[in-house]
Amino acid sequence: MIPVTTINTLEDCWHSLSQLGASLSEAEWKLATELPGWSVQDNLSHLIGVERMMQGLPATDHRSGTTDYVRNPIGEMNEHEVDSRRALTGADVLDEWNELIAIRSQTLHAADDAYFAQPALTPTGAGTLADFLDVRILDCWLHEQDMRRAAGHFGNLSGAAAEHTVDRLIRTIPIVVGKRAATPEGCAVAINITDGVERQLVCEVQNSRAKFVSAASAPPVATIDLTTEAFVVLAAGRQTSDHVDAEVSGDHELAQRVLSQFNMMI
Repeated sequence: MIPVTTINTLEDCWHSLSQLGASLSEAEWKLATELPGWSVQDNLSHLIGVERMMQGLPATDHRSGTTDYVRNPIGEMNEHEVDSRRALTGADVLDEWNELIAIRSQTLHAADDAYFAQPALTPTGAGTLADFLDVRILDCWLHEQDMRRAAGHFGNLSGAAAEHTVDRLIRTIPIVVGKRAATPEGCAVAINITDGVERQLVCEVQNSRAKFVSAASAPPVATIDLTTEAFVVLAAGRQTSDHVDAEVSGDHELAQRVLSQFNMMI
């Protein structure tokens, strides 16, 4: 099956990145982001490298120097692509991005069912190319937000790509509430996300396992209220809970354990 919604959402994210890039000065392109060693420009260079791979285009033959934040072969591959573009201007990288996403859009719209059904190794395990594209929405949107926060150009915190990303990230909340934060048996934690993507979530521990419920068996022992941006930077491991504003009520100690264990990225 052709994943029409996935393609449309991914294209929306690509175009939002292009619009953001067009608004940046050269100084803003070079600003540091929360990702170790990466500037605003480096984030887009990384996305270019992955999209080139998806298009079947050759990887760079450039080799970056040794860095302490690169810890695995995938990180090395990413750093080669990023470092190969560091001498360019932000405008040069944006031009390459715009040309590439035009090609990618043509490829995706011309592809048939078999193309999207072909096996692919995704960041979450074995799947299909359609599954990989589903994860690409999250990756592209998160890096767009990395760029926006660094440059102070906030936006695109609502809409299809934002909702898709938040909904993928919240899948891990039961692990956070149950296993990581050690919420007691029969107790529930409420998490309310606002200011962008609106989600009201209740996670309860039943039979030693936490799961989402439509209503808790008893009033939640802890409630956490945070913005979409705050949720994303915690869930994506961009910041720690002591650097993020969140309102908590009820069992403050439990709420803080949940917040401190919110990093859901692999």
